[in-house]
Amino acid sequence: MKLGIPIFAFFILIASNLDASAIDESVVHAAINRPGRLADDIARDARSKPEVVIPFLNLDSGDRVVDIFGSGGYYSELLATVVGEAGEAVLHNNPGFEAWGINGLTDRFEDRDPGNITRHTRSGINLDLGEETIDAALIVMAFHDLYVVPTRYDGERYVPVGNPANVAYFLKQVLVALKPGGRFVVVDHDGNYKSDNLMVSELHRIKESFAKQEIGLRGFTYLTSSDALKGAGDDLDRIVFDEDIQGKTDRFILVFEKP
Repeated sequence: MKLGIPIFAFFILIASNLDASAIDESVVHAAINRPGRLADDIARDARSKPEVVIPFLNLDSGDRVVDIFGSGGYYSELLATVVGEAGEAVLHNNPGFEAWGINGLTDRFEDRDPGNITRHTRSGINLDLGEETIDAALIVMAFHDLYVVPTRYDGERYVPVGNPANVAYFLKQVLVALKPGGRFVVVDHDGNYKSDNLMVSELHRIKESFAKQEIGLRGFTYLTSSDALKGAGDDLDRIVFDEDIQGKTDRFILVFEKP
């Protein structure tokens, strides 16, 4: 049989039509099912749906990805697994986020191999990731913290004792660290769109529309969003730490790209 194109060209054509990212939902499922994962991680899988979140990063084997304010490293271990031995997951924290996740960090790194994870603790909102060193960046349920105004109880009420973080500086660092075409994926607790931003931030939430606008103003190109983590029957006017809704909040997924 005579082919219309040479056989080598045929295979090149097939390859060019495949998804550029090898790390899709099936690859993440394989990472989820890897033996030896921590029990707390396994318990979190159903509510976090990493098989939905991680493919948005558009990763390939061997890539370098940062888990910003990754705390105990739940996502970092999955990311290290999917990018493989030739890749690297950077588990970024500041002292506060590291302390918040200290139990998970101890379990993750003590007497076990979590994969190629580099722990990267820096002060405040300093990322110290260099220029165009990262293929993708992820921040999960921590972007809202950049807008929280520090307060202290004075005996009668909580009063401001500081200022929110410099979000423009933070986002500039992410943008600079990403390679051109690199993805920035944000997962966070949604807030009531009818409330003002300060009130929403006090609940440790952030309005999806506000987050999308803020990041879009800092040089990122908005690509898409997902409601896959919504529909939990969340009360958007309650703080996310209330026991009956903790871990069950409506969360949005926003996907951006460095031009």
